[in-house]
Amino acid sequence: MRKKAFNYLFYLTLVSLFTFSSCKSGEYNYITYYNKVNKIDSIYRFQKDTLSVIKQYNKLFREYPPKNQERIEEYATYIKLSDKFNKNFGGKKSLYKLIPLIAPFNKEYKKYYWLYQKYGIDSIEVKQEIAQWKKGLNKKMVDSFTILFIRDQEKDRSDSDLVKINDKKNAELFKWILENEGYPSVQKIGLWGNKGVFMPMSAFLSHMSFSDSYPYFEKKLLEYVKTGDCPPHDYANMVDRHYLQVLKKDILYGVYIGHNNIQDSIKINSNRKSIGLPSLKHTRAITIDFFKQLKK
Repeated sequence: MRKKAFNYLFYLTLVSLFTFSSCKSGEYNYITYYNKVNKIDSIYRFQKDTLSVIKQYNKLFREYPPKNQERIEEYATYIKLSDKFNKNFGGKKSLYKLIPLIAPFNKEYKKYYWLYQKYGIDSIEVKQEIAQWKKGLNKKMVDSFTILFIRDQEKDRSDSDLVKINDKKNAELFKWILENEGYPSVQKIGLWGNKGVFMPMSAFLSHMSFSDSYPYFEKKLLEYVKTGDCPPHDYANMVDRHYLQVLKKDILYGVYIGHNNIQDSIKINSNRKSIGLPSLKHTRAITIDFFKQLKK
């Protein structure tokens, strides 16, 4: 009996070590993460069960390094709700973890000043943390993507012949970067390049819909959706545009042209879930809430 108990305990230890090792090595599947966030966020928006939301987010952020996706803002939401209901969210440690997630978005951090000050972190310290984050960006990638985005927007893409030439050059550069440096996530290059060049990856990826290298990008970028580097929305936008304007087929995810002309919402929702996007109904609720907040 003792031997069986020892063997069982040894087995559990090995499983725990393997799981811990996998997580430490960064082998997270963020599609699973996004779907868990979507489930929790739907409870927040539709069921209004705030305490359940806090509890489930707390568990999720113990399993995964948090994201703070545009409009959903799951990590910031978790912190604010926890503070409001006097639940432990990790205090300063979690607030410091939030800073790099909001740092790329210009002066987004200002709306959180009150929260940082409440926990003894002043605005000067927040700005210093953001400055440190900027220093940690991949300078080589920032330089490359500054050139890429200047070329991408040359003559406002009004010259079709020039667009073809530039898009081909950019596709070749982008492919090289993916193979040698990885995906240019917002945590690697930010949103603003050298001399204030705006670098929205979603817009750039939509231009890659027409590239001869598109099949490569579709497959490769899905890998980066799984690692959490490429946002599902950006990937879906690229794929939808390719299906609609190149293949002349129905879109897969309902992102590029919106939701009005979708025929098979069940299939679309299934496709969306496969890459971590919320359902069409859920997305509409997120959008409505987002614009309500803008009006405040």
